Amino acid sequence: MKGFSKFYIVIAFLTCNLHFAQQSAQQEELSLDSGSIESQFEYLYKKSGNYNAEGKRYEVVRIISLDKLKKNVLDSVNASNKKAIELKNTISNHEATISSLNSKLKETTDSLKTVSNEKDSMSFLGAQVSKATYNVILWTVIIGLLLLFFLFVYKFRRSNILTQEAKVNLSELETEYEDHRRRALEREQKISRQLQDEINKYKKSK
Repeated sequence: MKGFSKFYIVIAFLTCNLHFAQQSAQQEELSLDSGSIESQFEYLYKKSGNYNAEGKRYEVVRIISLDKLKKNVLDSVNASNKKAIELKNTISNHEATISSLNSKLKETTDSLKTVSNEKDSMSFLGAQVSKATYNVILWTVIIGLLLLFFLFVYKFRRSNILTQEAKVNLSELETEYEDHRRRALEREQKISRQLQDEINKYKKSK
C-alpha cells in the first residue's frame, strides 16, 4: 500500500511540474514583437503591475509597452485596411471581368443564334425563309411543273391522235370523193352516149 501511495505522489508531482512548465512556456511565447493582437494584450496584461488605492484596483502598464502595442494595433488596422482595399479592388476587377465575359458571351450567343438562323434558313426570291418552308415551296413548284408537263404530254398525244384520225378521215373522204367523181363521170359519159344514140336514131328515122 505504501508503495502505491509513493507512486501516486510521484505521478502527481510530475503532473504539476508539467503543468507549470507549460504555463512558463506559454508565458515565454507571449511577446509584443510577434503573435496576434489578442496575445499581445495578454502579454501586456501579464506584465502589468497592480495596486490598490482607496479600495480600487489599478493596473500599471509601462508606457513604452503601451506605445508599442498601440503601434502594433495601428499597423494591424492599416494592414487590414490595405488588405480590404486590395480585396475590394480585386472584387471590382473580377466584377469588370465578369461583366466583360457576360458581354462577350451575349455577343457570342447572338452570333451563334444568327448563324443558326442562317443555317436553318435559305434565300427565296430575296427573302429569308426556313428550310422547311423552302422545301415545301420547292416541292410544290416541282410537282406543279410535273403536272403541267404531264398535262402537256397528254394534250399533245391527244392532239396527235386527233390529227391522225383527221388525216385518216380526210384520206377516206378523198377516196370516197374520187369514187363518187368517177361514178358521176361514168354516168355522165353513159348518158352522153345514150343521148348520142337517140340523136342518131332520130336522124335515121327522118
